[in-house]
Amino acid sequence: MPEHRDRERLRETFGSVAEQYDRARPEYPAAVFDDLAQLAALEPGSRVLEIGPGSGKATTELVRRGYAVTGVELSPELAAVAARNVPDAEIVVADFESWQPSEAGFDAIVAFTAFHWIAPELRYAKPARLLRPDGALAVVAGPHVLPEDGDQFFAEVQEDYDAVVPHPDNRPPRPPAEVEGWAGDFEASGLFVNVEERRRLVTLTYTADEFVDVLGTFSDNLVLPEQQREELFRRIHARVAVRPSGTVTSHHLLTLTVGYRPR
Repeated sequence: MPEHRDRERLRETFGSVAEQYDRARPEYPAAVFDDLAQLAALEPGSRVLEIGPGSGKATTELVRRGYAVTGVELSPELAAVAARNVPDAEIVVADFESWQPSEAGFDAIVAFTAFHWIAPELRYAKPARLLRPDGALAVVAGPHVLPEDGDQFFAEVQEDYDAVVPHPDNRPPRPPAEVEGWAGDFEASGLFVNVEERRRLVTLTYTADEFVDVLGTFSDNLVLPEQQREELFRRIHARVAVRPSGTVTSHHLLTLTVGYRPR
């Protein structure tokens, strides 16, 4: 997987919009948790460490399924929302790289669209240390993709990005077939075996207000100067609002990658 641009700076932005993040970000579908339970051999009572729970979008379902969840969240603001949303989980404010548990030997370590924020030199080494032998590392990525029959809004809206925030990376989302999961990196680390992946294409439909609301929780937008961000969002909102449906449909490729720490 490619490294995120300005990873250290961008990963600290989300706390500034903690309540908006909780309101605007979508839930994960139940099928992803079914896949997780099967591939990571989880059952009620399993000790699960969640990296970067955010406001608790995935944590809620992990706890509902009976797992004993500890979440390590970098942002104090997001951690407070997660603790409110999921009082039965233990939510710790810390960066995963330096945090040390009172007891290791977790049955599984999971990350939902947060794994890329972890420092590359510790991304696999630290989970391997914290898992029990035969414990599972499970990572969900959810990149925005554009299927062949997807909403062409995402090609058209590049005009607004080019006008307001010109950058060589401005381009429509890639087709699902061109998107890789984490399996190659898991195997290249040499620390995990029996690596498997499951992919699910998820469709989300937003009104103009909802779409701008969720865009306001993405780190690349949060670091823009306020005037520039507001102009970009004004253009995007107007583009969605004048569509016959008044909505935009996005697709995300939820890829679950699971590997085991050897005995």
